[in-house]
Amino acid sequence: MSSSANTIETEKPSMVFTSLLVLIPISMGLRYMQAPVLTTFVASAGSIAVLAEWIRRGTEQLARHAGPTIRGLVMVSFGSVAELVLALFVLANGQASVVQAQITGSIIGTSLLGLGIAILAGGLSRRRQTFSSSKAGLQSTLLILAVIALLLPAIFDYTARQDHLHNVRLTDEELSLGASIVLLVLYGGNLAYTLITHRDAFADEEANGDRSWSLGLSIGVVVGCTAVIALEAEIVSEVLTQTAETLRISTVFLGVVVLALVGTSADLFAASWFARSDRMTLALSICIGSAIQLVLVVTPVLVLISAFMDSPMSLVFGNPLYLFAIASTAFIVSAVARDGETTWFEGLLLVGVYVLFALGFFFIGPG
Repeated sequence: MSSSANTIETEKPSMVFTSLLVLIPISMGLRYMQAPVLTTFVASAGSIAVLAEWIRRGTEQLARHAGPTIRGLVMVSFGSVAELVLALFVLANGQASVVQAQITGSIIGTSLLGLGIAILAGGLSRRRQTFSSSKAGLQSTLLILAVIALLLPAIFDYTARQDHLHNVRLTDEELSLGASIVLLVLYGGNLAYTLITHRDAFADEEANGDRSWSLGLSIGVVVGCTAVIALEAEIVSEVLTQTAETLRISTVFLGVVVLALVGTSADLFAASWFARSDRMTLALSICIGSAIQLVLVVTPVLVLISAFMDSPMSLVFGNPLYLFAIASTAFIVSAVARDGETTWFEGLLLVGVYVLFALGFFFIGPG
């Protein structure tokens, strides 16, 4: 696609996301005026979603300046900033269970809802869409292996409590720290594989795009938006519990659905946009890649950082529904990626499974 076509394609969304930046001063004003918590929560959460999209755009431009060799490193370093910062402030507020819910929701949100909407967006006007089965297959396999490592501490904890394991010499926190280090090492291996040893086979079709932003502007947008997200995340974490009480729902549902979609909204929008342009390989890569980053980067980093907090987070997901949702999502994505093509009905099925999970979490009572 030519650069002029790209300019035409992105002009309208850019105007929309630029106008939505007005939510930032609105949310700050609502906090200062001590407005109703629900209004403040919605404005701040919306601000984070908009800022996440601008970080994604800035990261893409920064990666193009960095060159193809370290492009992946740049995308990893900044691609999940919104989710990481939001989760850190919720953790600092002593709500580790909500962060676990957010992680679960982000994984199923990008892999089921995001991919489902993207397939629908591209497939409704086409009989079928094709994508690189080799690239999608690698990512889906990596996601399954990562999910197994993520679920291990919970299974270990369960078997220990049921007296199936004797003379256990590790605590949940110690096992979680060890598993987090392994997950980060796995992601380092994935970067080496896709960026060095097999770079040609997994070259990103967007890698050679136009650098329409200067290097200084790209860095400024990423750093500035990250700083503002930190301010908005603090507001969200402060009013989270009160918002749940006002809506008479659980903080778990807010974490799984609302906070998760706020953090991953930029990836969902981008995937749908590329799918409509019949670039399904890129759309699939965004959705599955985002879930992989959550499992292999964001989650381990949160565990390691929280070890220095008053309320450390472990990888022991106490709610069995989390484990079922994460594991099911990984295997569903693997099935979709196997044949190298999609139809709109597959997208509908993915969205339907996500809605079922969301309903399950919705009916978890407050408290």
